[in-house]
Amino acid sequence: MLNTLNTLVSCADLQALLRDPSRHTVLIDCSFDLADPAAGREAYHQGHLPGAFYLHLDNELSGEKTGTNGRHPLPDPDALTARLRAIGLNDDTQVVVYDAQGGMYAARAWWLLRWIGHGAVAVLDGGKQAWIAAGLPLESGTTPDPEAPGHLTRHKALVDTVDADALLANISEPTRLVVDARAPDRFRGENETLDPVGGHIPGAVNRCFKDNLGADGRFKPSAELRAEFGRVLGATAPERAVMQCGSGVTACHNLLALEVAGLPGAALYPGSWSEWSADPRRPVATGPR
Repeated sequence: MLNTLNTLVSCADLQALLRDPSRHTVLIDCSFDLADPAAGREAYHQGHLPGAFYLHLDNELSGEKTGTNGRHPLPDPDALTARLRAIGLNDDTQVVVYDAQGGMYAARAWWLLRWIGHGAVAVLDGGKQAWIAAGLPLESGTTPDPEAPGHLTRHKALVDTVDADALLANISEPTRLVVDARAPDRFRGENETLDPVGGHIPGAVNRCFKDNLGADGRFKPSAELRAEFGRVLGATAPERAVMQCGSGVTACHNLLALEVAGLPGAALYPGSWSEWSADPRRPVATGPR
């Protein structure tokens, strides 16, 4: 029997998990497109892993926007717990999340489940594309009805967060290293299309989340990720690092990669650049570090 999975799962291991009658497993499709918020659900309807449910980034994996709290603020944790309970999650459920975008949205769901204290959650390595490439079936149609509502309860968070005020204070007296998961050009303040202000938090370094993946769309091996993040972190211990991005989504991809690398403990700045740049009083840096 497979042990509890809490980082990545291969297609082969997922098949074994689904065949195991002693395990309660729930699949969640998180596919999304920032340019077309309806596209992910439509792609799900056209074809998804058998039995998978669908959760929408804007509607279920994010909270209400105020104009100053970023493009994808964290959802209400009790509302998220209730939504997961409604699709059948129990405290002993093994959750597997996936998408068709390299894990960028699945990693957000992975982190959110850990945020409400549920550690048995893994991302399907290679996502929907890997499942198809393995010759495994998809099904079409709408979200299935759960066998029965679950009894998932919210527990103490397994992850840490840092807010804008703490990072503002960190600029003058740095005790944490901020790692920005956006593409290098956006980090430098170039070609910004999602937020009204380009640039990055002063003192931050850049590690684009796409660099966590190999040419096959799967996460790089643990040792390779450890070496690469070691160069990013330098002398900073992982637990003194803060991951951020544009809106708190792809930063979770870096947090997952750190876990795979055996470098746990980094925090998330949930509001990320979209929150930071919404306040003109906060400083902005451009160019490379």
